[in-house]
Amino acid sequence: MISLSVLSVFVPTFLLVSLTPGMCMTLAMVLGMTQGVRRTLWMMIGELVGVGLVAVAAGAGVAALMLRQPELFAVFKWLGGAYLGYLGVMMWRSRGGMAIPETLEAGPPAARGQLALQGLVTAVANPKGWAFFVALLPPFLDAARPLAPQLAALIAVILAIEFVCLLLYATGGQTLRRVLGKRESVRLLNRAAGTLMAGVGLWLALG
Repeated sequence: MISLSVLSVFVPTFLLVSLTPGMCMTLAMVLGMTQGVRRTLWMMIGELVGVGLVAVAAGAGVAALMLRQPELFAVFKWLGGAYLGYLGVMMWRSRGGMAIPETLEAGPPAARGQLALQGLVTAVANPKGWAFFVALLPPFLDAARPLAPQLAALIAVILAIEFVCLLLYATGGQTLRRVLGKRESVRLLNRAAGTLMAGVGLWLALG
């Protein structure tokens, strides 16, 4: 197990990092604006699975090898960035399931699987996330103890903190939607969300 002294340093360190605006947090805020917190939970599930996979790879030493071969990220980065950019354009034009409907005749909201995939791709295709876990996890692992229980405990803490932060950002996005919605500015909100979504796509592709 992980000692309390290690957790007392690890928790505030990762909490500070998670609270810092990044691709996944921006995505949570955007979807909170357009889909609501409840539906954004599906994106969070995909994102947490992705974060967990990256953390396991980092703890097992696989991430160090991956970082030496950046071409392995190229397909994920560009396809993921292009996909998010496309969604951003559609949202800016108030079209598609990601956008806030302007009329009662609008189509259904984004599918759960689509939201989960969006979160998974964003987490896994982010090379900065891989580099971060390579730098963060090893100092907190004790080589004299079994690796698996330590890694499982740290990943559980990571996912709990990440979920709370995603929830905070999604709630903030939903609150913004309510404020602007009172002013009948749905199109403006879609354009703001679409611009942020496209920005996340560009960030992912060029990061």
